[in-house]
Amino acid sequence: MDVTEIFSYMPFTNLVGIELTEAEDGYAEGHVEMREELASVPGGDVAHGGVTYSLADTVGGAAVISLAHDVTPTVDMRMDYLAPATDDLHAEAEVMRMGGSVAVTDIEVWDADDHHVASARGVYKTGGDSEGTPWVRSGDGAPEDVPQDAGDD
Repeated sequence: MDVTEIFSYMPFTNLVGIELTEAEDGYAEGHVEMREELASVPGGDVAHGGVTYSLADTVGGAAVISLAHDVTPTVDMRMDYLAPATDDLHAEAEVMRMGGSVAVTDIEVWDADDHHVASARGVYKTGGDSEGTPWVRSGDGAPEDVPQDAGDD
């Protein structure tokens, strides 16, 4: 199962509308369509900062999973918001360092008009064994082998 398919089972990404379009070899891309439910104020057209953050975190994590082939919980994320997000968002992430215990990613987010909305650096836990952790549950509608087979074709 490939990494983009794994994320299609995540309830939160489905709620927000985050779709991964690529995740392989330490690189990932994804997007989210702007809609009224994601606005920071009623009737507004500026996305809540959490939408931008969630997209960046998801894409960064997918880039790491494409190398780790296991769950990679977020340890830390630093984001610089550069412009209001007023349209659909697109993010790209690249793993800058893949270590035995942590990985570091750089993530860039743009809107549909090519405005640079945010830059982020994410740190994700690696090198663990997902067996017996809260991230691995069977019977929840996702295939049982999702974390273990992450990135396999």
